Amino acid sequence: MTDLKERLSAGEKTLAVLSAALDHSRFSDIVAATGLPKATVHRVLATLIATNFIAGDGERGYGAGPALLSLSGRALSSVDITDVAAPIVDRLVAEVDCTVHVGVATGSEIVYLIRRDASKPYQMKSRVGHGMPLHCTGMGKAVIASWPEERVAELASRVGLPARTPQTITTLDALRAELARVRARGFATDLGENEFGTVCVSAGIRDHTGAVTHGLSISSIELEHPGTSIEQFADAAIAAAAEISRLVGSPA
Repeated sequence: MTDLKERLSAGEKTLAVLSAALDHSRFSDIVAATGLPKATVHRVLATLIATNFIAGDGERGYGAGPALLSLSGRALSSVDITDVAAPIVDRLVAEVDCTVHVGVATGSEIVYLIRRDASKPYQMKSRVGHGMPLHCTGMGKAVIASWPEERVAELASRVGLPARTPQTITTLDALRAELARVRARGFATDLGENEFGTVCVSAGIRDHTGAVTHGLSISSIELEHPGTSIEQFADAAIAAAAEISRLVGSPA
């Protein structure tokens, strides 16, 4: 039992030093953060550096090493975003009483991964597993607003920006202007551009690399939320998307 306690104590010290070294680059700050003796911190740091979990030294400062980065990447890449997002989506639906979607961007579509309906007598036509064009959906525009100009142009050339309703953006110049607006406001809208009479406000979700790969939308019908009134839920969409991003390990 004594040996077990000693092993656990050593493990706890190692985790404390590792955690402190990720927040503080200077040796003295790591010592202060852990509350451990300098000799103990020095010994643990030496082990972490030797095993590549921590990189650096007392002069250059300390930070994450290649072994830790590799381990973190493997762990984060295995996270199922639907499991992470589900409780946040459920809470959001209860808050706004609108349908909430989460989708993932593919080559030219946003594919629905989650759909949670509100307590309304109507339902959206969307369904999990179904893909819709990036250029005319709120979630799609929230994603491609993070893309460089040349990638947006390639998408427009490849898919042709087909019209789905009279409100659909169908030219590259108009799409560029819309994406600039999305970036400035931090959210995207679909005001009947993908499906007549349906509106939504959306925000991008970042993965563990910081890239915007998914989107979250709060959707309703135009009869209930006419004009741009769906934008009243923009802050809620942004906050929920940011929470999901944080939980899947986004650095941004």
